[in-house]
Amino acid sequence: MAKDRRQEEDYFTPLRRLLTGVVLLVLFGTFLIWRIDSPRVERFRAQVVDQVVPSFDWAMAPVNGAMNIVRDFQSYTRIHQQNQDLRRELQQMKAWKEAALQLEQENARLLDLNKVRLDPRLTHVTGVVMADSGSPFRQSVLLNVGARDGIVDGWATMDGIGLVGRISGVGSKTSRVLLLTDTSSRLPVTIQPSGQRALIEGDNSAAPPIEFLEAPEQVRPGDRVISSGDGGVFPAGLLVGRVAEDPGGRLRVRLAADFERLEYLRVLRHLGTEEIQDPGNLIEPEQPPAPDATPADAPALSTSGGTNG
Repeated sequence: MAKDRRQEEDYFTPLRRLLTGVVLLVLFGTFLIWRIDSPRVERFRAQVVDQVVPSFDWAMAPVNGAMNIVRDFQSYTRIHQQNQDLRRELQQMKAWKEAALQLEQENARLLDLNKVRLDPRLTHVTGVVMADSGSPFRQSVLLNVGARDGIVDGWATMDGIGLVGRISGVGSKTSRVLLLTDTSSRLPVTIQPSGQRALIEGDNSAAPPIEFLEAPEQVRPGDRVISSGDGGVFPAGLLVGRVAEDPGGRLRVRLAADFERLEYLRVLRHLGTEEIQDPGNLIEPEQPPAPDATPADAPALSTSGGTNG
């Protein structure tokens, strides 16, 4: 048995050597053919490529399949990550929805407790800004609403966020809006939370200064500025902007309205605030009864009696 194994080994060894030599010769011949620069050899190479390369599609199938699997795995990884992100966003949206519902219920409860009544007269008319007639000396815009739409001179205008100005001229189909930044503009305001009353005077700048402030030390940058309603021209409580401080230390108002993009303005119908003239019957503490006048008159009576006597 050992002899047969050695013979078997002696048989396969020359065969392997022969196959190795043939493979080397084929590779060397292929290298020479691919390196020879000749038209005939070039045509031969083209024919070999045309015949051999298409038949190797089956050999590339595993490679293409592996690449497709890798691409599908990467796509699955991205989809899984997006799914996780969407789940987190959904959880956040559910939390926001719950908070919004609670706030809505709380708001409805407070409104019901306070019996809030909104002024039905404080409606608005929306107009389109037709032209900007601003200049270094006058800043105003034109609206496409006028007297035919019920616009009255002096009504306040807003851009949806903050106060823009007031109606300063009314035509049949158009009206002019004097902006808060104009030098002719004066607006009485209230600064929250300190409750300080002041006056905003336009100076043709984007942030008009605050004047006639009684206690400037109680005002801080970032405080909310709203209209006070003094004078009866503007309704009270309209948002004007926030307090800001310029490099010189002067207090100004950073306006909430976007004066760079005035496209639509709302004209508020303000019919004035009703003034109460009759204070009504006031409840006063009871007054003590008036003293009897008889003791005070007694000396006078006795004196006159003595005189007569």
